[in-house]
Amino acid sequence: MSHLAPELTTERLRLRGYALADFDWFDALRSDPVVMRHAGGVRPDRADNWRRFLMNFGVWELFGYGFWMVEERAGGARIGLCGLFNAQRGIAAIDAYPEAGWMIAAAAFGKGYATETMRAVLDWADAHLDVTQTGCIIDPAHAVSIRVADKLGYRPTGMAPFDGGRIATFVRPRAG
Repeated sequence: MSHLAPELTTERLRLRGYALADFDWFDALRSDPVVMRHAGGVRPDRADNWRRFLMNFGVWELFGYGFWMVEERAGGARIGLCGLFNAQRGIAAIDAYPEAGWMIAAAAFGKGYATETMRAVLDWADAHLDVTQTGCIIDPAHAVSIRVADKLGYRPTGMAPFDGGRIATFVRPRAG
């Protein structure tokens, strides 16, 4: 398990570092067309997912933040991924800051988990990271994630070219 990711808990959820045993679940999540519809729309292959999985360990090592595996506290079922990363996407509005992201399994949609997990992540970031803000990108057609971002205090900054199309950019100033 990632020894650098601190465990965070919410009323319903546990956020913990990735473990090697999580990869098959991670691969299945990122191969689900319902989940990936607003995350580029392309289902990555297993090798692409393996590289993304490994990238998380390097982000924790290099930057002191990364993604967490999200589990329900009652029963321990994995329900998603969330956290901060440094993707160097070439998007000026967000590249200078940690980029927030969340991905929830289709079976867990509609339960408020994305907002709950990201509140815990952002509270942790505000207390532990020396950054003035975080950013995120969202498919402009993904109204649910835009609502989550708004609840978390993200404000739109415009549109940017991304993967042959346009992506909405958002920033959130550090709290407190």
